[in-house]
Amino acid sequence: MSKLSTIFHFRNHLSQRTLSGKDVRGTFVFRAGISTAGETYSKSGTFAGRVFAPYSIYKGKAALSVTPVLPTFSKMNSGGLKVDRRGSIMLTFMPAAGERKYDWEKRQVFALSATEVGSLISLGSGDSCEFFHDPSMLSSNAGQVRKSLSVKPNDTGYFISLNVVNNILKKNERFTVPVTTAEFAVMRTAFSFALPHVMGWGKLTNQLPGTAIVPENPPRVVSRLLDSEWDK
Repeated sequence: MSKLSTIFHFRNHLSQRTLSGKDVRGTFVFRAGISTAGETYSKSGTFAGRVFAPYSIYKGKAALSVTPVLPTFSKMNSGGLKVDRRGSIMLTFMPAAGERKYDWEKRQVFALSATEVGSLISLGSGDSCEFFHDPSMLSSNAGQVRKSLSVKPNDTGYFISLNVVNNILKKNERFTVPVTTAEFAVMRTAFSFALPHVMGWGKLTNQLPGTAIVPENPPRVVSRLLDSEWDK
């Protein structure tokens, strides 16, 4: 019993050291430290769990978290692989819910395509860019939900803003996160590194083992690694 109590105490101690996480009320809380509680390893000692490594920027009114979403592949009759679902760079915006707290339940996402990533990382000094998405473009609700992402320069870096107009829910949401020049430099470098992988070229050059592969005729419902932009 003493040994079991020690284990629970150790796990609780780790859970309190998370860099950022979601509490029972759905609030994303920023904390100092690093958590290892979610890591799992196979019998051979290699890492066996999913890897979460977002780059997050926390500001007074909102937070921005960015992470690559890898493509999935299907196997062809010839034995080769083809891209089944394209990858993206997923931007997640969360409104502030108090001091150093962010409401995960009210998040909105915007998935950058390879070309949009190229536009962003090629921005020159003083340049701006804007992208428009219609998540319901291929459905009967086309035009009912509109998303626009803008990147505009300021004196200390950039303003990255997401505006979501949802005529179905009668809602209009706007998130603006000021990003410093240094933070934008990190994003630009990370995006440049991730771009070949979200295109599937990491698999092509055999530099990205373990990329998800789905059957050539997948079931109607397929589990997704991350929330899709089209779900919001």
